Order: sequence, then structure tokens, then C-alpha cells
Amino acid sequence: MKLLHTSDWHLGRTLYSKKERQEEHVAFLDWLIHTIHEEHIELLLVAGDVFDTAAPSSSSQKIYYDFLIKVRNSGCKHVIIVGGNHDSPSFLNAPKEILSALNVTVIGNVGTHIDDEIIVVKDPHNESALIVCAVPFLRERDISRFAEGESYSDRSKRINENIKKHYEEVAARAEQIRQSTGKKIPVIATGHLSVTGGKRDEDDGVRETYIGNIEAIGSDMFPESFDYVALGHYHIACKIKDHIRYCGSPIPMGFGEAKQKKSVYILDIQESINIETKEIPVFQKLESIVGDKELIAKRLAELKALDQSVWVEMIYNGGDVFPDFASWAYEQTSDSNIEILKIQNRQYLNEGLTLEDTAVALDELDVFKVFDTLLEKNDISEVSQEELKELYQEIISGLHITE
Repeated sequence: MKLLHTSDWHLGRTLYSKKERQEEHVAFLDWLIHTIHEEHIELLLVAGDVFDTAAPSSSSQKIYYDFLIKVRNSGCKHVIIVGGNHDSPSFLNAPKEILSALNVTVIGNVGTHIDDEIIVVKDPHNESALIVCAVPFLRERDISRFAEGESYSDRSKRINENIKKHYEEVAARAEQIRQSTGKKIPVIATGHLSVTGGKRDEDDGVRETYIGNIEAIGSDMFPESFDYVALGHYHIACKIKDHIRYCGSPIPMGFGEAKQKKSVYILDIQESINIETKEIPVFQKLESIVGDKELIAKRLAELKALDQSVWVEMIYNGGDVFPDFASWAYEQTSDSNIEILKIQNRQYLNEGLTLEDTAVALDELDVFKVFDTLLEKNDISEVSQEELKELYQEIISGLHITE
């Protein structure tokens, strides 16, 4: 049997609340259908965060359901979807009975019985071929009770212990089912949580959960009976151990991920499990340009030569003051397919006066002395300083302020 592990689609997500990502998501899901057909995938495993919000738009829902219908015609016999921390359990679960007719199993949250999270996957001969412990995102209210007055560390310990206990119970039940088959069939588990060793980026869009706010879970909490653990939640593909992996999000969640290669994992399950990393194409180029005027101009010229759509983040950190950086940047890109989504002039973000600088009594300070002190604190050339002082004097004169 061949299995494909994917997660964190975040359908409905926008980039900095400016750019819709629907075209990218549709392109990814079309690529995924093609890959499923080409690789003869029999089981698709989605490890949480199908949607970006608990109340997805109608267009995001349409993308989701259209994809599930296409999967049915791709040759893939089974689809298992678990809920993530962004997903609404009730929303995901609502059509589960209808979707089951398409061999799509949805587990939005922890059920009333441990068997609700265990799926025995059959092969074309209707023989048990695989056991999936489909564990969704474990909300605190589902696995433990809040204890009044407990400390931060006690709460952390309680949550960790209950997550471990839940996986032990699921694994024990899966082992019972495996023994009843009389065959050594593989056991695959899912998880949507923070595991120690997972990779983060400051611009990855990962929403903190109770787990993330307290501490990550050690990978040793997964029972040894699991032959593979398909993780979701972190958006950067990462191998915690050879059989415990994050596949990451299929498209960059922010400019911090712009240079990352996105991927899914394909498991070829025979006597052993062979894991292949399948790289996802780039559907929309993102680029972060950080530097002085010369570097930014050079990179913009290179991007123009590509003659393709590029969304950019532009950050100026040059030594010289560049007050009209924003207008210059938009002029540079006006006749191209480059679209600026985020622009920042680091010269305006440098620290202001500290307490040490303002130790002088207020009546001893004047508007020019304050400005001179700020110029001295920042690495600004003498030529620029003189120019800024002249401009500053004009502003002060215009406000009719005297020494």
C-alpha cells in the first residue's frame, strides 16, 4: 500500500490580509490529485488544519469538497482527515456521514470512545492492510480537567501526561486489533501538536496552542508500536526521527518561508516502510529583499528579468537616511509583475532616546539638542546629518517654534 502524508493546507488564508491564496491552493490541490494518480496512492492522510479559520468562506469550502470528489476519481481508495487547532471540530464533522460514502473518514476531535480514532484500512482483497490511529488536535478540555490554583509547571505536567496517556491508550487498542488479524500489519498514527525538534520561523503563521505556550512534547511519548507518525501543526518540513515527521504546509505562510522547499511524504509500505520526499512546485513566487539601496535595486532588476509574478517584502537597512524609500520602491516596480506586499525602512525603527540620554533636566533640553542626540545615536553619515538638520530646522520654523 502507498500512503501520502500532507497537512496544514490552511484553505482561506490570506497573506498580510492583502492577498488571497485561493489560486495557490487550487493549484496545489490539482498537483496533489495528479501526484496521487501518478504515484498510485491508495491512502491520503491529512494531519490537521485543513482550513485557516473555524468558519471558512463558501469559496474555501467549495475548494475542499471539489477536491474530495476528484480524489474519488483519482484511484485513491481511502482518505483520512483529522482536525487541527485552526479547524472547527463541529464544522469538519458535520458532513462526515456523507463523506464516508466517498471513503473519506473525518475525525474532527476526540470522540467518546477510543475506537472512534482507530481505522482499519483494507486492501483491494478486503484484507486488513493497515491500522491508522487518527488522533486529532487534543484540546485541553478533551483530555484533562483544569485544576484550580495549579501552577504553570503543574499544568504543563498535567497536559503532557494526559497527551501521553491518550496515545498509549490508542496504541494499546491498535495492538489488540493487530493481534486479532493474526498478521504483523503496520500501525500509523497522526498528531497535530508541537513536538520537540520541530522547526519554526518567526513569520510562519503558526498559532500558539496550550502546548506551544507551555512547552513542546518530547518524541519519546509516542509508543514504539507506531511504525510511522504523521505530524501536522508546524509549517516547515522536518524529520524528528526517521519515522516521526512534519511534512509542513504546502505553500509558504509568510516571507520567512519564501526560500523553503515545500513537500509531502509518500510511504511505500511493503515488508518495511520506504519514505520518499516529494517536492511541491512553487505556485506563487515570494521574495524577501533586505539590504541597502544598491542591493535592493540589483535584486529588483534580476526579478524583472524573470518576467513572472513575484510578491515581495522589501526592507531597507542601509547606513544612509532614505526618507523617500517607499516612493522609490514603488517607482522601481511600477512597470513590472512585482507586487510589494510589505515595505519597511529600518532607519525609522532604530531605538530612540534612552533614560541615560534623558538624564538632563527637561528645562535644559531643547528641540535641536534632542534631534542632535538622536543623530549621534544612529550610524548616519556626516553629509546626511547636515541635510537632515537643515530639513529639521525648516520643520521647526514652519511650526513657529523657537529655542
